[in-house]
Amino acid sequence: MTRKLLAISIAAALSISAGCTNSIEAPLNSTNTAEIEVSPIEQQARIKLSQLEQMMAEARAKGIDVAREETIVWFSQQFLKFATWDEANPETIERAFSYERYYAEDKVKLAAELPDFERKKVIQILDKGIDDLGRELRGEIKRRPVNKVDWQGTKAGDNMFISNGKPIFPYDYFSKTVGQPLTNTDIYNDHLGALYHGGENLYPVDHDRAINSFLLKEDGSFDQELMAELTDIPDTNVGFLVYWLMGIPEWVEKIEPEIRKGRSLFIGFDIDNPVARDLWSKIIRKTGELTKGKKVTELGFVLANEPHWYAEKGHWTHKFQEMTSISSYTLNKFRTWLDKKYSGNIANLNTNWQSDFTGFDAVEIEIPIAPALQGTPIWYDWSRYNMDRSTDWFTFVQSELHAVNPEADTHIKIMPRMFMENARSGGIDTEALAELTTMVGHDAKSFGSKNIRPGKSSEWIEKYSYHWGLVAMFHDFMESVAPNKININSESHFLSSGQWRDLDTRTSYVRSVYWLATLLGMDANMGWFWARDPDGSPEDRLEGELDFFDPGLGGAYAGSNNMQPHVTNEVTQVMFDLNSFSEEIIALREQRRPLRFFYSETSAINTTDYMTEGYKLYESMFFEGFPLGFATKNIIQKQDNNNWDAIVVYNNKYVSDAEFDTLQSYLTNGGTVILDSQDALSMNEYGQKRTKRLAASEGKLITLNTTNIAKIKQVALAEVEEASEPEVLVKEDNGLDHKTTMWRVVSEKDGKYLLNILNFGHNTAKLQLSMKNGQSASVKNMMTSNLMDTTFELPSEGVLLLEITPQ
Repeated sequence: MTRKLLAISIAAALSISAGCTNSIEAPLNSTNTAEIEVSPIEQQARIKLSQLEQMMAEARAKGIDVAREETIVWFSQQFLKFATWDEANPETIERAFSYERYYAEDKVKLAAELPDFERKKVIQILDKGIDDLGRELRGEIKRRPVNKVDWQGTKAGDNMFISNGKPIFPYDYFSKTVGQPLTNTDIYNDHLGALYHGGENLYPVDHDRAINSFLLKEDGSFDQELMAELTDIPDTNVGFLVYWLMGIPEWVEKIEPEIRKGRSLFIGFDIDNPVARDLWSKIIRKTGELTKGKKVTELGFVLANEPHWYAEKGHWTHKFQEMTSISSYTLNKFRTWLDKKYSGNIANLNTNWQSDFTGFDAVEIEIPIAPALQGTPIWYDWSRYNMDRSTDWFTFVQSELHAVNPEADTHIKIMPRMFMENARSGGIDTEALAELTTMVGHDAKSFGSKNIRPGKSSEWIEKYSYHWGLVAMFHDFMESVAPNKININSESHFLSSGQWRDLDTRTSYVRSVYWLATLLGMDANMGWFWARDPDGSPEDRLEGELDFFDPGLGGAYAGSNNMQPHVTNEVTQVMFDLNSFSEEIIALREQRRPLRFFYSETSAINTTDYMTEGYKLYESMFFEGFPLGFATKNIIQKQDNNNWDAIVVYNNKYVSDAEFDTLQSYLTNGGTVILDSQDALSMNEYGQKRTKRLAASEGKLITLNTTNIAKIKQVALAEVEEASEPEVLVKEDNGLDHKTTMWRVVSEKDGKYLLNILNFGHNTAKLQLSMKNGQSASVKNMMTSNLMDTTFELPSEGVLLLEITPQ
């Protein structure tokens, strides 16, 4: 990398801190060589930086922990440097804004305003740091010292990471300053995170530290230069490895012309192709052997990046040439699948499909499939098979790894949309993959502000300050499926994504969304994304002209945390606090889920609005003070049914015989089932009328004749046993007719209670706490160690962790 830079001397920086008005020479680009005046805003920031550092010295002398302030100082210094670079290189910043169509029209204005925006945000975080530390120095608050991640010694436990004998929530960034060595402490540190990555590089496909198809050469040997990028990862810090499946070597295409048929964006080959499987078997086994026991595998192997195979006509992924056809291997496997599904009876298939195939070996299907066929047998069969074949691929991948490294942890970066959206043509069975891998993996996101894409809905913003439901419902499902597995978000899109970003993102949102995700199960997260080199310039892949798809890397830099000192600092600050209260967070999250929503992949495949309607019911019950969960056929069969009080069956018209029989068995064994209507469970997967009806037997069967959410909620809450109800109650007044305050309670061994409260509303909420048994109680804010009244206000996006002591 070549850049023309003029040094900013330490002496100049010190003079700025002292309030001097000297000019400094700025970094150069090809057109700008002029000196620039030091911004008055930067002078102000430098003065505040010096003030905070003096306060930190005083605090250290008094034995007060200043880890939080050390991070504020570090980010302040970094972003002041970044602002100087941005100011001296306006064309580069304009180009960055131009790649994002939301900003493109105003690129010149935005690039000109960015440096002072960054400086003002540095002042914002310094002001807060001065205020917080000042209050502690004056004895007004007492904060718990930061429990830092042990980047060298953290271990994966059964369902959490452990550092220094306590639960820990590691954090970092996915796709992090490519081109910089892992040993660069300006990139890998407590402030940005220090997880070592292998194989995370995106757009274009490259091979730095990657486990990818190019490791194997045509002669069957391994490319030692590429392999060294993997084996040379220092065995010092814990981290994770990624199977990067996007590319395929030309020599493979020459010997197998079908290798790319049925590809998807991030899996650039046919997963049913035997040549691809042979290639990857060799790569997985070799890299598995070479990395066995290495610290970089402590957070597991990511078996794929955002896998999906949307097979319906008109889907937006087809513009990337995804699933525009299928290979002969995929078709033949489908024929075999159908033969088994129909027990060899082609007449039954012909009746279902309204076809006249002579045998299963003659079955044909048009892919992409027409969306108008949803709800028909051919749609169901293909959609179910598409899920099963991807699960088969990941079963193969994990089995190959475990053949040489049985203890290797695995997860898959599943996009939450594969569960949260209505479409089920994408080939991902979220439950099956969460059951398969040793850890739960995903890249959960939220919306901190409106969707920036034309025509896209932001309906949630009418009621809430951010889209908490995207985080909550997905995590509750994953934790219901795999309650005893570590949960890793290997590309968290809480800060920005292809569909939303806001340069002036609220720090209160950042704190709330990270707190919520961690409370609901997230054990580690790698945010999207960090792309600044230490000198302030964009990393290698962002230099020069880019021509990537949108949303991709080209448009990702503009309006991201790389331009937001307040956001990037707040991520670390909230992770510091979460880790300082890690035992309390674990206690709050490991609770019984008394109400379960029945989830059927069968209904999801056949119903156009399955998740939309299911979310409405979930949302209505989320604010009642106890965790929610899901029940599926597998959950009911494999988990202790005493872990819940009742199962609510809503909008589940289509279920397989196996799903129906499982619910009946649950009733027979004394369970409680609430059906929304007589039509519930009335059809099989092919839309054929079921003659059997559920019978209460030894259990309790409640059949309602309503789709009214309020009525279903009323009946469901009545079935929650008294022992499942929270011991501390929160009464909310937010001036609206819907609740916005989420709260969770757990008892402690000493008779006290932990209470966590988050306000997702736009308005300040007036809250009143009381004990369920009528006792009086004292309230302590655990973040400040101060006592509070039982009646108080919580601002929009406020987060509280309280200790309740019955009197």
